[in-house]
Amino acid sequence: MALLGFIFVKTLYSGRLGLFDAETANSYTAGLIILAAAPCTAMVFVWSYLTDGDGPYTLAQVAINDLIMVFAFAPVVMFLVGVTGVHIPGEILFISVLVFIVIPLVAGWLSRTTLLKTRGAAWFETAFLPKFRPVTVMALLMTLIMIFAFQAENIIKNWIVVLLLAIPILIQVYFNSSLTYLLMRLFRVRHDVAAPGALIGASNFFELAVAVAITLFGPTSPAALATVVGVLVEVPVMLSVCKACVNTRSWYARRVVA
Repeated sequence: MALLGFIFVKTLYSGRLGLFDAETANSYTAGLIILAAAPCTAMVFVWSYLTDGDGPYTLAQVAINDLIMVFAFAPVVMFLVGVTGVHIPGEILFISVLVFIVIPLVAGWLSRTTLLKTRGAAWFETAFLPKFRPVTVMALLMTLIMIFAFQAENIIKNWIVVLLLAIPILIQVYFNSSLTYLLMRLFRVRHDVAAPGALIGASNFFELAVAVAITLFGPTSPAALATVVGVLVEVPVMLSVCKACVNTRSWYARRVVA
């Protein structure tokens, strides 16, 4: 994404076409980097479900993503955004990781451990989880509504920029998903593992990205707009990737050993 941002935003849009000044181009590129540096941890469960993905494998992927982001998100963003010429304070990134990743992880672990000890595994799986799933869906929908509500004016005023920024994001999504999907077929991985494996590398933890961009650059900044474009693009594009995975299930299975 850093490379695509440099090619499209800084070289093509700003340099050759003269659509943005250098500072604005740097801010857009920073937003794209922040978006791509946060791999998906929530919506990937939806994408995996739509492709009949393996549940335990999907959960393992999300857990690994969370652990990687705890240690790598802030350093990666600081380094790559710094290359674009934009300095960002590291303490804000570390606080964002703490608030959006570490605290939810610890809260989830504590609540699960407590409920299993007090009520048992059977109650947890048959009573608690079915009632809690609608809460998670509503929370995700409310997050999307709030993002678009606060960024509606920014999106409408800069709709041409939205289209321009969507191009490198689309390339990144389709490249990442296709590369992983084809490599897993080459290594004869099962389809129910290959599909979520391809999907998780293509989608983003947009809640974290938007929050970090707004905190660092402001709610109406180019960087914030770039992360919001990621939210606009993600759902329809990821649904198309899911559709491609489902449609190629039989083709994929021909060379895969069960």
